[in-house]
Amino acid sequence: MTIRLPAADGTLRTYEPRTAPLSHAPGTPFSSRTVFSAAHVVADPFADVPPDAPAAIDWDATLAFRRHLWSHGLGVAEAMDTAQRGMGLDWAAAAELIRRSAAEARAAGGRIACGAGTDQLAGGTLARIRAAYEEQLAVVEEAGAQAVLMASRALAATAKGPEDYLEVYGHLLRQAAEPVVLHWLGPMFDPALEGYWGSSDLDAATGTFLEVIAAHPDKVDGVKISLLDARREVGLRRRLPRGVRCYTGDDFHYPELIAGDDQGFSHALLGVFDPLGPLAAGAVRVLDTGDVQGFRELLDPTVELSRHLFQPPTRFYKTGVVFLAWLAGHQSHFAMVGGLQSARSLPHLARAYELADGLGLFPAPKLAEERMKTLLSLYGVDQ
Repeated sequence: MTIRLPAADGTLRTYEPRTAPLSHAPGTPFSSRTVFSAAHVVADPFADVPPDAPAAIDWDATLAFRRHLWSHGLGVAEAMDTAQRGMGLDWAAAAELIRRSAAEARAAGGRIACGAGTDQLAGGTLARIRAAYEEQLAVVEEAGAQAVLMASRALAATAKGPEDYLEVYGHLLRQAAEPVVLHWLGPMFDPALEGYWGSSDLDAATGTFLEVIAAHPDKVDGVKISLLDARREVGLRRRLPRGVRCYTGDDFHYPELIAGDDQGFSHALLGVFDPLGPLAAGAVRVLDTGDVQGFRELLDPTVELSRHLFQPPTRFYKTGVVFLAWLAGHQSHFAMVGGLQSARSLPHLARAYELADGLGLFPAPKLAEERMKTLLSLYGVDQ
C-alpha cells in the first residue's frame, strides 16, 4: 500500500498513505468566533470553452460543496479570491454565483457573505469605479447576503492618493444597507493591488484604512486582512473601533491569530478553510469550550500544508485547493475555470497530497490514493 511521489529535485520517493480518515462530525455554528471559509467554484469539465472564455461552472457540484461547509457550522465567503475572482471567474458568473449561493444558504440555514468589487471594469474614472461597486453591492444586498467590499484593481490603477480611497469607500459605506466587511488584499495575492489605500508604505496605508473605518464605524461589521503579516494584523486589530471585528485572512498564521491574546483575537475568513473545513470546525468547537491549547494542538499541524498551498506565486493557491477537493471526492474531476489546474507543478501537487493525507483530510483515503495515482500516470510516473 505505497505510492511513488515525485520530489522537487526530480527523484521519486515512496509514501505510505494512511488507511483511515480522522472523524469530524457535522455541527452547528460556533459561539466564540465567526468563521467563514472562502469557497472555490467547480468548473464544468464538459464545457467546450477556451481558458480566456467566460467561466463555465458545474452549479450542482459548486452548491453541494457549500452545503458541505455549512453542515460543519462554517460560514461561506462567496465569490471571493478563492473562487478565482479575477482569475477566470468574470462578473457575470460571479453575480450568478452570488444569487444561487445566497438562495442555497437560505434553504440550508447557512451564513453567507459575498464579495462586491469592480471587476466588470478594466479601469476608468472614479465615478465609473463607484458605479461598478454600486452595481455589485446591489446584487449582493438584493440576494440577502452580507457584503464584503473587495479591493479594486481599477481603483488601485486610477487613484491618485489616499483621498481617492476615502472618497470612494466613504460613498459606498454611506449607502450600504447593512454593515459590510472591508477587505484588504495584499499584492502577494494580486500584484495589481500594490499600493492599495494610496501608498506602498504599509504604515501609511494602514492609517488611511483606519480613517475610512473611523468615519463610518456603524457601517463596518469588520475588516478582512490578507497581508500574511501577523504582527501588522495584531497591531491593526488593536486600533479598530469598538464593535468592528478583525477577520484574519492570513493563511500562514491563522491559529495564533484566531486564538488571540490578552488584548483580543481575530475571527476568520480564510481560503485554506476550504480544504480544512471539517478539521477547522472541530478545532473552533474546542476553542468554544475555552481550551486554547486543544485548539492549537488541532490547528497548528495544518499550517505546513497551508504554507505549501500558498507558497509564491501565492495567487495560484486556488490550484491546490481545487486539487484537494478532487482528491477528497467533493468533485469528480480536476479541472478549473481558466485552465488553472496547470498552474502548479506535479511535485507541488504531490506534496500537497502527502501533507493532506497525513492530516486525515480525505474522507476516503483509498479514493484519494487512486486519484493521485491517476494523475501521476498522466505525467508518466509508473507505480
